[in-house]
Amino acid sequence: MSAPAATPASGVRIVDTTLRDGSHAIAHQFTVDQVTRLAGILDAAGVWAIAVGHGDGLGATSLQYGRPLHSDPELLRAARKVITRAELAVAILPGIGTKKDLEAAREAGATLARVSTVVTEADIGVQHLGLARELGMTAHTHLNTAHLADVDQLVEQAKIVVGAGSTGVFIVDSAGTFLEDDIRRRVAALRAALPDEVGIGMHEHNNLSLAVSNSMAAIEEGATLVDTSLAGLGAGAGNCQTEALVAVMERSGILSGIDLWALQDAADDIVRGEIMQRRIEIDRLTATMGLAGVSASYLLHAVRAGERFGLDPRDIIVELGKRKVVVGQEDVIVGVAMEMVSRRG
Repeated sequence: MSAPAATPASGVRIVDTTLRDGSHAIAHQFTVDQVTRLAGILDAAGVWAIAVGHGDGLGATSLQYGRPLHSDPELLRAARKVITRAELAVAILPGIGTKKDLEAAREAGATLARVSTVVTEADIGVQHLGLARELGMTAHTHLNTAHLADVDQLVEQAKIVVGAGSTGVFIVDSAGTFLEDDIRRRVAALRAALPDEVGIGMHEHNNLSLAVSNSMAAIEEGATLVDTSLAGLGAGAGNCQTEALVAVMERSGILSGIDLWALQDAADDIVRGEIMQRRIEIDRLTATMGLAGVSASYLLHAVRAGERFGLDPRDIIVELGKRKVVVGQEDVIVGVAMEMVSRRG
């Protein structure tokens, strides 16, 4: 195993998710060569951790979630060969990833397990956190669709996973709907409630063009873990852009310990030049998802339902937001669209 990269003087650790969250934007079609090249560059550039695998986490290879070109263990082994400093991270979603999947990921070289649950269901990840620790991995938690919980609920759920051994708790703005004040209140509350040794993390999506500024707000309030993606590669309007955030950190006097030029070159030459299948941008649909608080996984389903029932997809998205849908409920869209048509006569 590689020696973990040193934490920069600022204490802020960057987790690059290009090779995991970015997988959503290319239908999970990363090649071994792409993973090897980008993992090597990211490791040499000095990011603290590199996330690799299917966009929906370990065990997600299926018709429902998408079939990748290569299995998670294959991609992890490819990354492991070139990583000399960074942690190698995987995501596991209870109900999708299994014990065997996590064991296989560990055998392939993963050192950081990120257990991902809906923010109101943190308790279903307790066993997965325990298994990660038994396997000798660092155990972190992603609390998804965090906008569905108020500050007190978020703190309550965070305490559950910390009690189960999670040493990092991420606020995941799955819909890119938070404003800066939303971030500040949540990070400050977590920092006040959790032990000092537990890291607070931020995972932002860019639906309202606030991913970088919200991530900076989180850092200013005490977050020391930030998820990013080269060129913002990710579902919908994409993720917090690695090279942009590092530049803003440097401009703000927050030392990242990362080679910015290397990140920019990789983002432009490899991600935009070779991998990106469509422009990652904020358009009328992705911005509406941020407005309504609906995760990017609903986007294609809303477009298809709009075409089928003669509805504006934005109206469907707004209705979904009113119903506070979470990831995994995408099959409700047809029923919602039929109700909307019925109400309109």
